[in-house]
Amino acid sequence: MGTWYQQDTEEVLNILDTSAMDGLSDEIATNRLEQYGPNELEERGVKSPWLILWEQLTETMVVILIISAVISSILGDLKDAVAILAIVVINTLLGFRQEYQAEKAMAALKKLAVPVVKVRRGGHVLEISSRDLVPGDIVLLEAGNLVPADCRILESVNMRTQEAALTGESEPVSKSSQAQPGKSLPLAERYNMVYMGTLVTYGRGIGVVAETGMRTELGNIAELIQSAAQEPTPLQQRLNRLGKQLAWVALGLVILVFLLGVARGEELRLLFLTAISLAVAAVPEGLPAVVTISLALGARRMLRRQALIRKLPAVEALGSVTVICSDKTGTLTENRMTVTVIDLAEHRIDLSEEETRGYFSENLEPSHSETPGHQQLAYLNENPALTVMLAGSVLCNDAYLEYDENTSQRFHIVGDPTEGALMVAAARMGLRREALEAIMPRVAEAPFDSDRKRMTTLHELKSEQLEGWQETLLELLNLQPENLRLIAFTKGAMDGLLEVSDRVWVQNHIEPLDAGWRKRIEDANERLAMEGVRVLGVASRAVDDQPEGDDVFKLEQGLIFIGLVGMIDPARAEVKQAVQTCKMAGIRPIMITGDHPLTARYIARELEIDIENGVPTGNDLDRMSAQELEETVGKVSVFARVSPEHKLKIVQALQNRGQIAAMTGDGVNDAPALRQADIGVAMGITGTDVSKEASDMVLLDDNFATIVAAVEEGRVIYDNIRKFIKYTFTSNAGEIWVMILAPFLGMPLALLPLQILWINLVTDGLPGLALGIEKAERNTMRRPPYPPNENIFARGVGRDILFIGALMGLLSLGVGFWYWRMGHPTWQTMVFTTLTLSEMGYVLAIRSNRDSLFTIGVFSNWALIGAVILTTLLQIAVVYVPFLQSIFETMALPVRDLGIAMLLSTSLFIVVELQKQLMRRLSPK
Repeated sequence: MGTWYQQDTEEVLNILDTSAMDGLSDEIATNRLEQYGPNELEERGVKSPWLILWEQLTETMVVILIISAVISSILGDLKDAVAILAIVVINTLLGFRQEYQAEKAMAALKKLAVPVVKVRRGGHVLEISSRDLVPGDIVLLEAGNLVPADCRILESVNMRTQEAALTGESEPVSKSSQAQPGKSLPLAERYNMVYMGTLVTYGRGIGVVAETGMRTELGNIAELIQSAAQEPTPLQQRLNRLGKQLAWVALGLVILVFLLGVARGEELRLLFLTAISLAVAAVPEGLPAVVTISLALGARRMLRRQALIRKLPAVEALGSVTVICSDKTGTLTENRMTVTVIDLAEHRIDLSEEETRGYFSENLEPSHSETPGHQQLAYLNENPALTVMLAGSVLCNDAYLEYDENTSQRFHIVGDPTEGALMVAAARMGLRREALEAIMPRVAEAPFDSDRKRMTTLHELKSEQLEGWQETLLELLNLQPENLRLIAFTKGAMDGLLEVSDRVWVQNHIEPLDAGWRKRIEDANERLAMEGVRVLGVASRAVDDQPEGDDVFKLEQGLIFIGLVGMIDPARAEVKQAVQTCKMAGIRPIMITGDHPLTARYIARELEIDIENGVPTGNDLDRMSAQELEETVGKVSVFARVSPEHKLKIVQALQNRGQIAAMTGDGVNDAPALRQADIGVAMGITGTDVSKEASDMVLLDDNFATIVAAVEEGRVIYDNIRKFIKYTFTSNAGEIWVMILAPFLGMPLALLPLQILWINLVTDGLPGLALGIEKAERNTMRRPPYPPNENIFARGVGRDILFIGALMGLLSLGVGFWYWRMGHPTWQTMVFTTLTLSEMGYVLAIRSNRDSLFTIGVFSNWALIGAVILTTLLQIAVVYVPFLQSIFETMALPVRDLGIAMLLSTSLFIVVELQKQLMRRLSPK
């Protein structure tokens, strides 16, 4: 039942058949525990290790390799079989490890459960395990408690809960027992409900358990996490398609060779040997390993840039991202309320303006200044109303600034974030709690409650300890220190504060709060609210005698209204540039937040995120059809007041439109969308364990700009993997041309299976790995992402494979045919060596898709130069070392023949460089 908040407390208790005073009896609680089950999150649909291993072994590319190994062993070529199976084992183990670690999201969710909770059972207060809670239990909550289940509030004494991890709200929410009948409300606005996994930050309360286990809102999120489909990344999709295409190619080649062999009357064993050679030539055995290792190297580079990759395919998928869906609180913003505006009568102080910054210090260390400095004191004397405003904000306050010499922040807020923001603003002007309370200790208070929406504290003046700036405070009250004994300060919502005020401070004197001043204050409040700023008012009055008991609430009358304080969770300084970089790279940033639409608008404007098409809320999304939602996500870039289900729907709608979506977030509420998104990006510092376990990548510095660096790295990696694919498939095409054309020329088997495997694994592998660390192309972040459904052979890759592969094969086979016709026994070694060295020239030429090797710098990738040199030396060893000659069935070449092979191999380098030069002339950009 999701409408508990709409019922009054008596109706809720009747429905749950329980008593607020006595709770449930032990017998009823036992029966309900059997009926509803334990109050814990269930783990469903988690893959077993064996299933993960099976899925790794049944990928198309792996199956082709296994079949090749089996056929090789049947034909007695155990060396080939062992080499191929070694590649299968390495690739499978790497993939298994990554996916097995990703199946831990539910374990993190379970950590949010509270082990022990206070309940009323049979008229007694007991401590029981949270697993034993059932609907109808009466739970006692106090500050510091994690809420153990979804509860309807029966009694609240200034209780507030921090629900940011569930709703996205940055502010603690005040709770009350009043019913909220009528329309459906989002979680963030259900003020009489508390939810499993949230935190009580202030006050105390009593609640009746309404939902437990998987029926809670947290359980609903757990269900969403488990039901969200894990989409394959673009690279996985492309490689799967490629594997199927290669399977058909290999089958076609085998059939072709058999038909040709049968037509020529070849021996059956020779036909099998030739067929397996062609199958090995068609399938790039090194591709899975090289791709995996390239992604792993990319992940290490990203780690140095503060981006921790949890799933290797995410490295490449980042390069295809077309939209980044970001939570606001803690991701785009600092997750720290900050005072930005102080609005006084006839005077507004913007703390972000240059002339103001000189007075408000950024150094908050206690040793910096215990009282205002000379420059600050002069500013306070010129602005007496500001002095009272800041002093009142500190004294009517329950938060503290705790200083820590071991942290870079040097201080942290203990208490309510809003009150902490007021403490920080005053401390920046040199007004600290310790100094103020030394001369004005608190002697009574009327605590905040959600009905009055204000708080009042009463302070006794220690006149013998007054200093100059403290006398300014009293002069503003039109009272002399000897006549003043008590001062009251009140802070709270502006509308409630105006109701109990009859005067207003204007610079250094007091005026009646007439209609004109009232309108001016209301207009200022409205302007700040329209900017998405949270607004509090501060007032004060002199008191003759200290009240007793409830009389303290009578202090809230005849107040002098001082001014307004505007605060906001500010945008991170570096995010604006990151957003601009995203736009330049053709990536659309989308803000998805549970916060108020006005706040979302303000932050979006600050970051220059598009709001021209409006800011729809979760309620708006609920009224949309699937088609309308897809149309909306195609043009809207800011969504407010959304729930976890809405975030998930937005991501799914984007994916339905063919977008590659990244989702950043830090809360439990982000986990389903993180799991569903093509790339889930969690915050490393503020992120919950749940969000991290559900993500593909974790930002260790919680810096939105880091994701932009990761996107660039992803694009570079994808470009480099495409270069490797072009390189290895062109090489394999050369091998296939050699194998197919040789029989037409009447030649024996041109390359042996082990020679082909050597080329595919060693010759392709070492340079392929080095291609994986090639630097970014000039336009990497100045172009839109390539289409997610782009064929892996698009943009000239397929053309080059056919053209350059044919040229490579014809050159190698041509020289071999010449030597064979001349009767040289080294003809097969010449084919083998020329083909291998041609690939070395080709790999140097394709380091850049557009620029010449001499433009990017021959030695700008020392790893590739080293790989080319090492591969060349290894090939020479295979030709000249007797032990290797016996394995690969090669013969030593005369120096002249080796020189011919090297000379022919440079022709491919020249052809590719000329091709790039022509392309630059036709398309200069």
